[in-house]
Amino acid sequence: MIIRLLLFLLVIFIIEFYSFQAVKTLTNVRSILIAYQIISLAVIVFVTYKLFTFDRSVGPTKGTMITIAVLLLTLLPKIIMTLILLIEDIYRLFSGTFSHFLSANPRDSFLPERRKFVSQIALGIAAIPFSSLIYGMTIGKYNYKVIKQQIFFPDLPDAFDGFKITQISDVHSGSFDDAEKINYAIDLINEQDSDLILFTGDIVNTHATEMHPWIETFKKIKKHQYGKFSVLGNHDYGEYVDWKSEADKAANFNDIKALYGKIDFDLLLNEHALIQKGEDKIAIVGVENWGRHFKKAGDLHKASEGLASEDFKVLMSHDPSHWDAEVNKHAKHFHLTLSGHTHGLQFGIEIPGFFKWSPAQYVYDQWAGLYEKQGKYIYVNRGFGFHAYPGRVGIMPEITVIELKKGKNVV
Repeated sequence: MIIRLLLFLLVIFIIEFYSFQAVKTLTNVRSILIAYQIISLAVIVFVTYKLFTFDRSVGPTKGTMITIAVLLLTLLPKIIMTLILLIEDIYRLFSGTFSHFLSANPRDSFLPERRKFVSQIALGIAAIPFSSLIYGMTIGKYNYKVIKQQIFFPDLPDAFDGFKITQISDVHSGSFDDAEKINYAIDLINEQDSDLILFTGDIVNTHATEMHPWIETFKKIKKHQYGKFSVLGNHDYGEYVDWKSEADKAANFNDIKALYGKIDFDLLLNEHALIQKGEDKIAIVGVENWGRHFKKAGDLHKASEGLASEDFKVLMSHDPSHWDAEVNKHAKHFHLTLSGHTHGLQFGIEIPGFFKWSPAQYVYDQWAGLYEKQGKYIYVNRGFGFHAYPGRVGIMPEITVIELKKGKNVV
């Protein structure tokens, strides 16, 4: 523990040292340098205090999100400046060594002076994540995108050709701070005029009470002809806080399950519902959370009991890691899986149809959008809300509209 703390302090010292060098290279105005040092020290003290006073009986709060935002806003730009100036120092070291030992006219000082333009480049590049994070906190987190996706299945029942499903996921209502924006998003959901709406979990961050101010808002999601169904996400189990007793934890869990009913969604707990259209039917299968690194409460066998492998099935499973771990190996053949959970890490770069990147891809094989294996599909929703970092950069909040089509498998 002491070694880790010392290493952490060493890293912070290096980052602060180099970022200060960048500022010092650009200006010698004493008041600016002192102000920079005071602000840096204040941030370190603030973040350290918040980390050491974090109350696990309360869990993450809006104050926690502010702390994370402050940490990212200061740390990421400084890390970038540190890396650039560190590369410059390596160059200075080699240049000084060459000049001192091999040059016919060695310099007076072993190391050449820092170059002002390198510090300018460092500050300019560092400004990109800083401004992006500010954008994500002010605009990006409510910049809802409606993403429409057709998926083709050769064995789709005829009556369901053109059937539309709206998917939302990861609401995280405890993070909301703008009722007007949320009402706008609800209007967007209703405008899609889909046949069915599915909610793939995480209605809150931790406590059922987080959703209470938003119940009437989410009840405005109109009745869909073929129903409104939901499943639980990992945050819905209240497992990221210390409870006074197991009874309190169980009561919160029951209240969270009841929230879905209060906004008129049918919660599927390892069970399924049959959707009838004309003479044809499909099954909406809902499992509890199952994640490779999270709670494993999902039971595919129980949820699909009574269904045949040839029955067309849409599976709701919050965590996409479930798909490779169990779903694709299951004998019942789940045609389409809908997940969420990753949020696309709320940070990345997307050029629709051309390029998609996020650090989330180094943790999850399926992290945003549509994926296919052997005629089976998974769609990972990027999330409706936000958590931890109170913003979104590049990976926008999503309302998905999936149209089922009869035909050859294409992505």
